[in-house]
Amino acid sequence: MWRDREHAGDDLARKLANRGYEGKPDTIVLGVPRGGVEIARRVADALKLPLDLVVVRKIGAPGAPEFAAGAVDPDGRVYANVAAHVGDEWLRAASVPEHAEVLRRMDAYRCGRPAPDLAGKTVLVVDDGIATGLTAQAALRWLRGRGVGHLVIAAPVMPPDTVSRLERDADEVVVLEAPAGFSAVGQFYDSFPQLTDADVARLLKAC
Repeated sequence: MWRDREHAGDDLARKLANRGYEGKPDTIVLGVPRGGVEIARRVADALKLPLDLVVVRKIGAPGAPEFAAGAVDPDGRVYANVAAHVGDEWLRAASVPEHAEVLRRMDAYRCGRPAPDLAGKTVLVVDDGIATGLTAQAALRWLRGRGVGHLVIAAPVMPPDTVSRLERDADEVVVLEAPAGFSAVGQFYDSFPQLTDADVARLLKAC
């Protein structure tokens, strides 16, 4: 259990430092908005690395928006959750507003700053916790298409089956806790407030 995201970020930074990422050349930290950017800021500062972001969006299932029927990446590519049992046509239509939100966030958070060139770099994708891993997989697969050299996904907590799933898409999965009794990311934080767009822009120091 962590007090807040800053506490978890400090713990995650120490583990990444122990793995040799502090000050590592050609390495960048990418936070997953919104909450993951607060963790990523702590990690980037502690490891003396630049910070940017990767934006993907969950597509909520019909009648159960908290359940991921799919995810969409910045290029508009849709990743389906076969367990959601939704049709391709429905999923494509539902992805349209979510893709628009991905593009809006990328523009709002960077304040006109261009996206970094990731080709050949070591990329640390940081979130505040990962549940099913569907949106994380979308982020990882999109980053592979950018020519990343070494791809790491790092979060304070995720369930064991998600760790196994993400190992298929990342070169390395770094996690502090992988409890069998996982139900929601927020259960592992004493304080887990929602962040605003302004919070994310401030943390990125882009505006």
